Amino acid sequence: MTDLSSLKKNKRYIFWAGRAAIILPLLLPWAWGVLALFFAFPGPGWVRGVVACLFAAFLPAAFVRGRSFSRNMLFCILLFMALLIWWQTLRPTNNKEWAQDVAEISHGTLTGNRLRMYNVRNFEYNGANVVKNRWETRDYDLDTLQGLDLFLSYWASDTIAHTILSWDFADGNHLAVSIETRKDVGQDYSAVKGFLKQYELAYVAADENDIIKLRTNYRKERVFVYRLQVSKEQARLLLESYLREMNGLLEQPEFYDALMKNCTTSILLHRNAIAPDDPFPLDWRLFLTGHVDELLYERGRLNVTLPFSELREKSRIDLRMQSCQGEDYAKQLRRNLLQ
Repeated sequence: MTDLSSLKKNKRYIFWAGRAAIILPLLLPWAWGVLALFFAFPGPGWVRGVVACLFAAFLPAAFVRGRSFSRNMLFCILLFMALLIWWQTLRPTNNKEWAQDVAEISHGTLTGNRLRMYNVRNFEYNGANVVKNRWETRDYDLDTLQGLDLFLSYWASDTIAHTILSWDFADGNHLAVSIETRKDVGQDYSAVKGFLKQYELAYVAADENDIIKLRTNYRKERVFVYRLQVSKEQARLLLESYLREMNGLLEQPEFYDALMKNCTTSILLHRNAIAPDDPFPLDWRLFLTGHVDELLYERGRLNVTLPFSELREKSRIDLRMQSCQGEDYAKQLRRNLLQ
């Protein structure tokens, strides 16, 4: 009798364990679906909240109240399929009332070695406020391209940093490009929204006196600059790859993706596009971007004549730039930059 009771109990354990093994994989897409509906479903906030709550309640209700497990599974699969079909109908656009710092789309034309960039941002700030709003057309001579610099800006923890590339020209010009979210008026950045098609993708070409000084002097972020160990030819190829993407966004907008199309992983995509025979491997530090300089150091893409800790210490510029005076901001920040 005891053996029979034990056997029945074991069967129940196996039965519920089997069901749990089927249901548990649904939890992640279920949670994603709740967030997707809450943030991306059309209509006012209360409508999105009601739709998200109904979806959130469906999965537990189906398996708690439903009598047929297989039928409930079928309903859940069909519901997820409908959700994915709706998700694919969402399209990015260039027709919104954009926040002023991403109001224009940077793009350019390349004729021989002459690059003309349109909508190069050159704002002036007073604290967090914009004093002068300027979008400029600038010319660059690619024959004078002499280097490529990487900026890392930390606004919160040491884990996540914003990355900016800046092309250095011997005639004193610099072209900084920041891959960002293109927010509309009233939108704030949210890491969660970055996964949910809530922002268009923006490549902001800017003067360093704008895009870097904003972070060092006004936002008081921790900023590091490194000279990348790449040839002039590689720097130019990377710039041309950026230019193609920027021109493409003028005609066909894309969504920002916090996982695969952010400020750092996009650089990887461009880099691998210009060197398909030598792809840069995926690494966790490409996603926890605050450590990307460590990865580049290990790969020999930064100056390795110093230990990494010492190189990093010498590469920090924000405190020094806050105390510097004078107008040649780009020249001052590169003082003592290790080539």
